Amino acid sequence: MKNLIVFFLFLFILTISRNAFAQVYKTEVGNVEFLSKASLNEFTGESAKLNGLIDLEKNVLDFFIDLNTLKTGIGLRDRHMRENYLETKKYPFAEFVGKIKEVVSLKPGESQNVTAVGKFKIHGVEREISVPGKLTALSVNEVKLDAQFKVLLSDYNIDIPKVVFYELAEEQTVTLSVNLKK
Repeated sequence: MKNLIVFFLFLFILTISRNAFAQVYKTEVGNVEFLSKASLNEFTGESAKLNGLIDLEKNVLDFFIDLNTLKTGIGLRDRHMRENYLETKKYPFAEFVGKIKEVVSLKPGESQNVTAVGKFKIHGVEREISVPGKLTALSVNEVKLDAQFKVLLSDYNIDIPKVVFYELAEEQTVTLSVNLKK
């Protein structure tokens, strides 16, 4: 009986210590922005509803956004973006799933440049991309990820109407800044 108690105590301590040193960070309130910089018009779309996680033990990450949460500041443009270009009724999410190439070892207050390689999926099309970023350890329980990458709309079968070609750039710059907690 004494051995059984010691065994369960050992399992309990092992579980607590494993969770204490876990390297999985999550968020549901990350910021994402896209910049459309066409020759005659420039605008941004933003959302504070980026969801994701980073597992620093396995060097994997997964981020997704409900495209219906993107706002450009003009309701009519938002509706056209969702209905005509992104077709959010059919393709409501954009997602990136990948691996961090570098081994990440951060102490609070330290930053490290990283590169994530993986699959970005939007508008029903998935492509392999490489995303440079920076991880910062804000504390033992929180990290910040800043990253930026380019998206060519034609790579994802997102049409630009010929009538309003000057309003929407072929190349979009996507920027994300997100704090993740253990």
